[in-house]
Amino acid sequence: MFVRAAAFNSVVTHMDVRGDPQSGKATQTFPVALRIAGGSSVEVQGSKKDDLLLFAYPYHGALAFSSADLKALPHVAVTLHNPHSNADETYSGVRLADLLGKAGAPLGSELRGEALGDYIVATGADGYRAVFALAEVDPSFHPGEVLVADAMNGKSLDAHTGPFRLVVTEDKRPARAVRNLATIELKSVQ
Repeated sequence: MFVRAAAFNSVVTHMDVRGDPQSGKATQTFPVALRIAGGSSVEVQGSKKDDLLLFAYPYHGALAFSSADLKALPHVAVTLHNPHSNADETYSGVRLADLLGKAGAPLGSELRGEALGDYIVATGADGYRAVFALAEVDPSFHPGEVLVADAMNGKSLDAHTGPFRLVVTEDKRPARAVRNLATIELKSVQ
């Protein structure tokens, strides 16, 4: 395996890949650690296919949230009209700001100065991306809700949409409602 990313040292390693005897599938997931030039590292260990990965460097190392992790956090419910199905849908989930707070992101009174240049890239399993200014997800700064939803109309999200979906209340179109949400990256324009 060869891994290369800008600002990181390259990694070259040999692995023997065999089928997974428990599931009978020929796929496996391997954690990868990339060393940042200078010696520190970013690593996600033990993450599973359906985990939500949160990257908030330099505030915190990478975090992985399972469905059980999200269910254990305080939830908020919002009702939105879906123009595609012409029906109202009630989503339940965790505020994105609450997850970012666990990673030490500057929110509330700390969201000022250079931090106002921070932004979030939310990516679905299919590669679909949406971008938010950090201020858009902070309830003390912006009136809308941005949720990492894990339920709709009282039921867990289906395989087409979940296990996680980004839900945004103030958007006029649901174009930033990222389904099969896989990663959230906090970045800076600096």
